[in-house]
Amino acid sequence: MEWGILICSVLLLAIGMVALFSATQNSNYDEFIKQGVWALVSIPAIMVFMLVDYDFLAKLSPFFYGIFIILLVAVLFTPPINGASSWFVLGPVSFQPAELAKVFVILFVSYVINLLCKKGRVEINKIWKLGLVLISAAAPILLIAKQPDIGTAMVFFIALCFMLFASGIKAKFIIAAVLLVIILLPILYFFVLPEHAKTRIEVFLDPEQDPRGAGYNIIQSKLAIGAGELLGMGIFKGNQTQLGFLYPKSTDFIFAVIGEEFGFIASSVVIVLYVILITKSIYVAKTAKDDLGSYIAMGIAGMFFFHMAENIGMTIGLLPITGIPLPFVSYGGSSLLTNFIAIAILLNISGRRQKAIFVE
Repeated sequence: MEWGILICSVLLLAIGMVALFSATQNSNYDEFIKQGVWALVSIPAIMVFMLVDYDFLAKLSPFFYGIFIILLVAVLFTPPINGASSWFVLGPVSFQPAELAKVFVILFVSYVINLLCKKGRVEINKIWKLGLVLISAAAPILLIAKQPDIGTAMVFFIALCFMLFASGIKAKFIIAAVLLVIILLPILYFFVLPEHAKTRIEVFLDPEQDPRGAGYNIIQSKLAIGAGELLGMGIFKGNQTQLGFLYPKSTDFIFAVIGEEFGFIASSVVIVLYVILITKSIYVAKTAKDDLGSYIAMGIAGMFFFHMAENIGMTIGLLPITGIPLPFVSYGGSSLLTNFIAIAILLNISGRRQKAIFVE
């Protein structure tokens, strides 16, 4: 198995727990404790998804895909939280179906691609087969965008792009897709995007236009990261973090907490760990025993890549702000469980490259 993948994820979790410990001291460490509980809950899930053959998981994926489509429809009728109907709240426990749906949609789309391309990867270039794959991915993407949660919808889209690339899609389709996106962007901006999404794009281009409103979070985030300099201000000593200027510091802007209190070196370590995790995921896809394993691993690599790039990019002002958490580091039970299930599946695929490890 590619144990380096698990090691990277555990190290990221450890860094995240330290950052959460500092960020939640004024709230009785509530989120820190909950994150620890979710980490323990993830252990049996890791064992199950690591040991059960991923081919069997893929065969079960249509059933789970159907369940999550129903949940994504049902969640639209729940009361909005922070402007989005994305959560089921059951007493003290909240559940975000879009998070867990990531893994099962990747499994299902990979299963569909593999089923349609039995005669070889080039089969994906038949229009009707490519259309079926796009339809299978479009349903959850559109439902999540409807919540509205554009950031999470983009995760599904990027994972799909990684899977299609692994399936051998021709360059003409890639070029056509890029041109289509360029043509549709103005239409989407003026007629489809909700007002809050437009505001985030405008603030990304010029945060100073509303420094006490929409631009406040990104300005405070950049101030925090800059204040950390090389070695950081020290745990419990970050001004933006501890005085409440950075918000939400335990989820979207946890990287800013790390930058402020632990400095440039620690922030760089976080980025290096993600680069290793993503490259090893791609290596698992490259060396998988079959095409199905390659598609699944590439989809997971795409998921981690977008989360890392978007979250870190938005905290340093290089990308618009979305509600995308930093995998294993940001607070969030649904997110942490989903990410560890994804890691378990990568270990599953890598472990089955040799039959001496798993007897089929």
